[in-house]
Amino acid sequence: MKDALSDFLHYLRVERGLSDNTLKSYHRDLKSYLEFLQKNNIKSWNTVFRSHLLQYLYELNDKGKSSATIARTLSSLRLFHQFLVREYHDVSEDPSLHIETPKKEKRLPKVLSANEVDKLLSIEGNDPLSLRNKAMLEILYATGLRVSELVSLKLNDLHLTMGFIRCFGKGSKERIVPLGDLAKESVESYLSLSRSSLLKNNGTDYLFLNHHGKALSRQGFWKILKSIARDAGITKPITPHTLRHSFATHLLENGADLRSVQEMLGHADISTTQIYTHVTKSRIKDIYQSYHPRA
Repeated sequence: MKDALSDFLHYLRVERGLSDNTLKSYHRDLKSYLEFLQKNNIKSWNTVFRSHLLQYLYELNDKGKSSATIARTLSSLRLFHQFLVREYHDVSEDPSLHIETPKKEKRLPKVLSANEVDKLLSIEGNDPLSLRNKAMLEILYATGLRVSELVSLKLNDLHLTMGFIRCFGKGSKERIVPLGDLAKESVESYLSLSRSSLLKNNGTDYLFLNHHGKALSRQGFWKILKSIARDAGITKPITPHTLRHSFATHLLENGADLRSVQEMLGHADISTTQIYTHVTKSRIKDIYQSYHPRA
């Protein structure tokens, strides 16, 4: 059974071109599923039935997993079982057929106010790490990149003279995103005054480096962001995605059209981008309630 799982992950990597982070998510979901089946003495994929899959989903629910997590897990299992039916002659039934996807709770993304963004980006100091940190945060807020896209940037992805950067999103899809003047200036300062001292004797072409001169990791960036937010006096929970949410929300609040924001975020479906219209409506309502004399 483990061989089939390895074959599936290879298929996702080679034929679907999925990113390492997405592959890790599939592997995590399916490894847990396989452990459940083995615990219940299921020894081959052709003896997995709808009842087993439902039992597993109920177990996730009993463990307190959110409906969003269960929906994502079911999506992983569906794709895997479709692969088994297609690639393995002894597997003829797809047990995931006709299982309803649980409805996700609609959660509005957390965003920073313009004032909070200013606080976060007001990093002072000309030392290499301060210059690097300011450049990273300016890019995130200026472009709405995912953190995985940020740490994957290479020198040849920068086109500062023309004012844009190139990145590769989910499924290795390439997109071009404009870069504002403030972000451009911060990146130029980092490149001229900081990166070479961080690079040491390494020959990497990744844009952002850690203090060992190697490419900065997602986890490394997360720790840096939390530290900067704490120093800036921002008390609300903040993640790398908070800046992506703030980027999209502030664009729409200032009159950007939804289709342009979709392109910049790299969303395949505009319905994903539409969540930000709910955020802006919610914020408008809050402003009305706060300032209208008869609200």
